[in-house]
Amino acid sequence: QVQLVESGGGLVQVGGSLRLSCAASGRTFSSYAMGWFRQAPGKEREFVTGISGSGGNTAYAESVKGRFTISRDNDKNMVFLQMNSLKPEDTAVYYCAATRGADLIFRYGVNYWGKGTLVTVSS
Repeated sequence: QVQLVESGGGLVQVGGSLRLSCAASGRTFSSYAMGWFRQAPGKEREFVTGISGSGGNTAYAESVKGRFTISRDNDKNMVFLQMNSLKPEDTAVYYCAATRGADLIFRYGVNYWGKGTLVTVSS
């Protein structure tokens, strides 16, 4: 089993930046594709970004492409989300996610979820 713990959320101004972190437990971190989802108030949870086990491949939702960057450090069992040029519509609870295998866009679901960290972008 894998436990995921997010951190780094907070209140930022429009156009600002924030970096989220996700710390993972377990002995086989590199065997999981990792990603971030978010859920805004009154909306469905949506895919934001994913990264392959090795970190060699990434995928992004169109809404964040060019602004957000996902990365991982397998030596530290961590995944990060660098968020730049933040917009009010980025306000959401952000969840770290892990899936067994290579599906970095989570077409077949999520095996493990973090509890989420709140990002609020003020205008």
